[in-house]
Amino acid sequence: MARRKTIKPMTHRTPYLRFLIAVLSWILILSLSTGCQLFRKSDMTRGTPEGLYKKGYTDYQNGRYKKAIQSFERLRDEHPMSELAILAKLGIGDAHYSDKSYAEAEAAYGDFIYLHPTNENIPYVMYQIGMCHYEQILSIDRDQTEARRAAKEFEKLLLRFPDSKFSLMAEKMLRECRIRLAEHEFYVGEFYFKQKNYPSALMRFETITREYAGLGLDYKTSVYIEETKKLMELEESKKKKADKK
Repeated sequence: MARRKTIKPMTHRTPYLRFLIAVLSWILILSLSTGCQLFRKSDMTRGTPEGLYKKGYTDYQNGRYKKAIQSFERLRDEHPMSELAILAKLGIGDAHYSDKSYAEAEAAYGDFIYLHPTNENIPYVMYQIGMCHYEQILSIDRDQTEARRAAKEFEKLLLRFPDSKFSLMAEKMLRECRIRLAEHEFYVGEFYFKQKNYPSALMRFETITREYAGLGLDYKTSVYIEETKKLMELEESKKKKADKK
């Protein structure tokens, strides 16, 4: 029997297409070697693993993500011992992801890791979990919980699979998350500075120098720190003079 293909690296915008092509190529080789015709219309109506997978793939490729999920879930539930059932579980996560249903996608990916902890596609799945959070990051003037969660997931991938091709992608995305977090800290610090809340502003600026150095904010942050400290000293001096009167 032909060996299942490993998922190839791809951008987070098209996480599924290349690996589906690889899988379909594998099934075609298998059908030729056994002398069977797969993916006939009758296969789809009978609900064979191959027919369900083909239907799910076709629906996914044409943007019918909910229908794709239905086919993949049926394959998973009706043919749990089929090798295609494992790939269908990945398909469920990817279809949810492409449909921008990120919570559902994360849940599907999490189930995959729980059920198949040693599967060769675990690095890919871990990367996709990080991307589920990354896609939900808000603008820098709003809460950055999703940026922190995405960064945490990418860090987990880098620690567990440092040599994976998906770790190279995760490293780039981790940097993007850290830049977003640094920009958020600067935004809040500048807000406090304009409100003349200098202690709070200084705390935010120093967080950048301590935790987010080398991300493009070093110079202007240092300028703000210097100016903030001067203004704090000036305020303290005025306060002391007022106390003496």
